[in-house]
Amino acid sequence: MRMLLRLFSCAMILFGLTSHSAAEINNRIVAIVNDDVITLYDLEEKIEEMTGLSSDDIKAQNEERYIEIRRQIQEQLINEKIARKKALELGIQATESEIDSYIENIKAANQLTQEALIDQLAAEGLTYEKFRKNIKEELERSQLIDYEVTAKTIIREEQIIKYYHDHIDDYKIDGQVYLGGIFLIKNNPNDKQKSDELLKKSEQIFSRLNNGEDFSDLAKEFSQGPGADDGGNLGAFKISELDHDLQDLLEQLPEGGISEPIERENSIQIIKLIRRDEEEIRPIEEVRDMIYEKLYSEEINKRYMSWINDLRENCYIKIIF
Repeated sequence: MRMLLRLFSCAMILFGLTSHSAAEINNRIVAIVNDDVITLYDLEEKIEEMTGLSSDDIKAQNEERYIEIRRQIQEQLINEKIARKKALELGIQATESEIDSYIENIKAANQLTQEALIDQLAAEGLTYEKFRKNIKEELERSQLIDYEVTAKTIIREEQIIKYYHDHIDDYKIDGQVYLGGIFLIKNNPNDKQKSDELLKKSEQIFSRLNNGEDFSDLAKEFSQGPGADDGGNLGAFKISELDHDLQDLLEQLPEGGISEPIERENSIQIIKLIRRDEEEIRPIEEVRDMIYEKLYSEEINKRYMSWINDLRENCYIKIIF
């Protein structure tokens, strides 16, 4: 359930404090944003929500990493408070029906009844009322971003075309080959006599192939390697993943061509090029939507940060810890 709550940016787990001194520590103010505050409890709660680890756990692993994570999440909390204030100014308010619909979507996606949802929330230390409050804030933040940022974001066709050509290598489909193989295994590579006998045997097989005998039949009869029971069929391989010697060899073979015996350290191989699919580039029509989504997301993020930074310039922010 914790994954569910993180996914919807709604998990704000509340734990009871056992002493007055613990309350004082957790209620320590770490930042002031206009007429609002962020407490150490808020900060540490958000750290655990975002990372799945407590501050103590992160600090124990790497203190420098903890300091950077704390800084980033503190900035996020500041931005959220600024955005919430702006939403209030603009009269943006999520309705009860919108909250209900959002919760119903969560329940449907996770196949939860109302009772099961409440039980799962309780297991996380979260009341249903607090859950609804978190969803309300999330919906209002989304509406605010739609109003201030999303509606003003446009991706033009020329941007898509330029990105496509600038990143053309990302849309290449590697060439691939379908291979067959006959493998004769050297049981003792250091035994020259046995190796010579095995090489002679491979040459006899190659001669029979040249005389028109079926590769599949001979593979079933002689091959000691992969695909032997399937007539030596090895399947498909990306050309870029093959070793350079084999790539060079395959460049010389036509489809259906068979290599002379290739002596390796532990085996002798005869390779058949069953089929070759040349390298292709996916057409822009096929990847346009993917590029659009990428550019749109990047532009939204850029505009959001610019918008929030403009808001910050007109806010009182004091970081205490």
